[in-house]
Amino acid sequence: MNLSKQSIENLLDLVEIKIGCLQVIDRDDARELKHLEVCRRELMGMQEEARSQRRRGRPVVVAVATRH
Repeated sequence: MNLSKQSIENLLDLVEIKIGCLQVIDRDDARELKHLEVCRRELMGMQEEARSQRRRGRPVVVAVATRH
């Protein structure tokens, strides 16, 4: 499944917000934090992959001078 760059950024923001709000009180909370951290790493990997693909696939921009 492909996600747009914006979707990846939005999901990453949401995960980071949830990580920041999570208070680890018991094992269930610790498990949830671990899952969220894994999710964040996966999203960051997807984000980096999207950036590197964009760099490789970026079209060459050519300046064209027009004379009137």
